[in-house]
Parts: sequence; C-alpha cells; structure tokens
Amino acid sequence: MRTYSATEADASGASTYTAEFLRVKDLAERGVANAQHSLGFMYFNGQGVEQSYELALAWYRQAANAGLEHAQYNLGVMYQKGQGVAMDLTEAARWYQLSAEQGYAAAQYNLGWMYAKGQGVPNDTQQAMYWFSKAAEQGDAGAQNNLGMMYDTGKGVPQDFRQAIHWYRKAAEQGYPRAQFNLALRYDNGQGVPQDVHQAISWFRKAANQGYAPAQFNLGLRYDKGDGVQQDSQQAIQWYRCAAEQDHASSQFNLGLIYDNGHGVPRDEQKALHWYRKAADLGHAAAQNNLGLRYDHGQGVAQDYQRAEQWYRKAAEQGFPAAQYHLGLLYDNGHGVPQDAQEAVFWYRKAADQGHLRAQFDLGLRYETGRGVPQDARKALAWYRKAAEQDYVAAQYNLGCLLDRDDGPAPDPAQATQWFAKAAEQGHALAQFEIALRFDTGQGVPRDYGQALTWYLKAAEQGHVRAQFNVGLMYYSGQGVPADMAQAWLWLAMADKGGAQGAARYMQAASSRMDEAQLAVVQQRMELLPA
Repeated sequence: MRTYSATEADASGASTYTAEFLRVKDLAERGVANAQHSLGFMYFNGQGVEQSYELALAWYRQAANAGLEHAQYNLGVMYQKGQGVAMDLTEAARWYQLSAEQGYAAAQYNLGWMYAKGQGVPNDTQQAMYWFSKAAEQGDAGAQNNLGMMYDTGKGVPQDFRQAIHWYRKAAEQGYPRAQFNLALRYDNGQGVPQDVHQAISWFRKAANQGYAPAQFNLGLRYDKGDGVQQDSQQAIQWYRCAAEQDHASSQFNLGLIYDNGHGVPRDEQKALHWYRKAADLGHAAAQNNLGLRYDHGQGVAQDYQRAEQWYRKAAEQGFPAAQYHLGLLYDNGHGVPQDAQEAVFWYRKAADQGHLRAQFDLGLRYETGRGVPQDARKALAWYRKAAEQDYVAAQYNLGCLLDRDDGPAPDPAQATQWFAKAAEQGHALAQFEIALRFDTGQGVPRDYGQALTWYLKAAEQGHVRAQFNVGLMYYSGQGVPADMAQAWLWLAMADKGGAQGAARYMQAASSRMDEAQLAVVQQRMELLPA
C-alpha cells in the first residue's frame, strides 16, 4: 500500500491520505482482517490520523482474533513493550506463539528470545532453539545469528563451532552486523574456521561500517596495537570515537588512555579525564579506578581524597583489584576516610586473592609486622612467596630475608640465596648487597671476590652506603681487583657522606698512599659527583 504524508493532497485539494484512511476504516468496520490490521498500523504510527496506541491495540486485536498472523505478532509487541496496555509478557508470548505457529518468522524469532530469557514463558533453551531454527530457516538474520550463538556456546544443543560458523555466515552475508562481528571473532580465534586475521578484520570492518560499536572498538584496538594492520593512532582514535559516541564504555576508556599517555596525539589530561568520566559513569571499573587515581594525586583535578574514595569504591565493589588495593591504601593512610588498618587489610586481601602483586606484598608486610592483623611470620612468608613467584622484586627480597632468619618460620639459607639472586638480577640494591656478601664471605656459595665486587658495585651505584664502603675497601686492599687508592678514596668518600662508620679512617689511609696531585684529582672528581 502506498503511503502519503498527512498533509499530501490531490488536485481537488482534499487529503488523499485521509481518503485512504476512511476507505481502510470502512473495510475494517466491515470485518476485513487485513484492513483492521492496516488501520491499527495507521493509528500506531499516526499516519493520516492522530497517533493512538490504544486504538492501534484495539484494531490489531480484532485482526489477531480473526487469525491474522502479523496482527498477532504486532499485538505481542505491544504487550511486550507496554504500548497502549499494561506490559504483560505472558500475554505477549501467547500472541507470539499464535503467530509463530502460523509460520510468521518475526514472531518465531521473538518467541525464541522469550524462551531463551524466560520472559512470559519458562526458561527453556530447547524451545528457544526450536523457534530460532524455524525463523532461521525462513532467512531471518537475527534468528540465524542467535542460532549460531547457541551452537557457539552449547546452549540447548551440543557445542559445534562449525554449525555456529554456518549460521553466522548466513546472517552476516545478509548484512546483519552482530553476525558479522561474531564471524570476525571466530576467524580471529580460529574456532570452527582456520585462523585468519585478515578475514577477521574484513568482517569487523563490515560490522563497524554499519555502526556496530563492539566492531568499531575492535578495529580501534587493531589500529592501536598494530595487530593485523599497520599501527595507526589516528585510525584507532577514529574508530574508538565512533563507538564512544554510542556510549561504548571500553572505547571511552581507551580514548582516555590515548590522551593520558599521548599516543599519536598531544598529551591532554582534560580530554583524558573527559573520556574516563564518561566510561566511569557507565560503570567501567578501570575508568573508575583511573578517576580515583586522578583525585588521589591531584592529577588534572584538585586533589580530593573523598572523591578518590568514591571512585575507588565503585570499582572495588565490582571486584577490580587495583581499585581494591588503592582503597586499602586510603584506609592505611587515613586519606579521605578514618585511618583503619583492619579495613586496609580487608581490601588488600580482596586484591591479593585476585593476584594483585603489590597487595600480596603489602599483606606479607602486615603479617610480618602485625599491623592490622595478628603477627604471623608463616602467613607473611606465604604472601611474599605468591608475589615473588610472579617476579615482584620487593617480595623476592623480603622472602629471602625471612628464609635467611634463624628464628624465621622456615629457615633455608640456600633458598634465601636463590631469592636474593632473583631480586638482584632485577636491580634490587639490597638484594645485590646480600649476594655480594655471600660471595665475599663464602656463605652458601664458593668465595669469589670478583663476583663480590661486581655485585657490591651494582648496589653502590644505586647509593647503597655499605656497598660503597665495601667497594672502597676492596680497591684499598686489592681484593678481587688490583689495588687502586684513587678508586678506594672515591668510594670511601661517598660512603662517608652516607654516614658509614670507619670510612673516614680508610680515606685517610688511602690519602697517605697518594701524592698531592693524585689526591687533588680525586677530590675534584668527588666534587663533580651528584649528591
């Protein structure tokens, strides 16, 4: 049926659409079901008549009672959405069922959803599968996609990636963006098809070009990381922005990160905050945590511990471990909340149980010192070990210290040496000094002055005072290195500045073994060294 605007007129000046409305109304009142449906459609959309859901419902009902399947479907929609009638999902499902049983694909699709979600009917994946299959076989793209998802996840049917691909492809080739996205994911993961990044990107792009936000986000990620495409920050920003403007929270968060770190754009804290806030308002936990950090440290905003606490808590209550840890820190320091060591431990534990390394380390400290918890060296050891095994360097050192103690929970000098070595190799100055001492004294390892000097030097160059003193002594005595009074004097002078007892005496001894010119040179070099 041709449609007209409500004001379109024929040559005589009379409203032709009104004439059409009157003609349809006349037929509807005579009991012609198709006319009753058409009249309901006119009232529903306000075409040629004042819009009225109530009158639309009344005419749809007459046509539906006469057995017209598309009227039954439309009546189901109105009950499902509460248009012109109180929402009633059971009644919606009843009308969809009547329409679906007559083979109306849209009703079959909607009835499938209602069984899948348990809305108006019992939750029944078998029934959902049945009705989706009926609609899918008629070419309904939404049903084909949903059928693919059921095979994909094994809901209502044995999991079968090949069947999932079959149905995704049918819907995707009809231009259904969700199916295009799902097909792209399968090419990306190699599930049901050979892995093919280029095919994945092609299907992501098809869905993205239709405005499907998850696909736009995924394309943004590709360009952001250079994954399957040449890295292009501008393209990444373009796709993230397309999705972000549709309130896609992860895209908003990633835009915030880009502006925060200055990736491909000038660094801009205010733009970063803008996008973090949008994502945070949508419940994105990482964005909430980042907003908390900004208020915590006064970065781009006035420092405000109370607002930091609010944002950390929102993310922490969603189970975001970094926010749980940061909330614990606020309680530990009494920033924006009353200082409460036990509450700090509560949040540290939540983060630590999820593998947050710093939280595991801090829990180890709490158990070692008895702050906020009963002192328990064994629990300290266990938490240090969890973080240490994930290469958290401070935990490796502290674990070594606990294992090295004769009065510790499980003395094990050999294992202590291994953990000190791991921490030393990561640049931990205290661990480097401990390893040097072992080579110096032959404790648990063969004595080796050359190795001792190597590790003392690494720690000394980081400002470790006792290491500086020992390096000075080794140059003075010629242990592990030819004796060198100038080098000895320099290292001893640095140790003396750091407060090492006895360093001044050895400086004097080294001075006595240099002539005045040599001493002047090393004193000048000492003055040039940074504090």
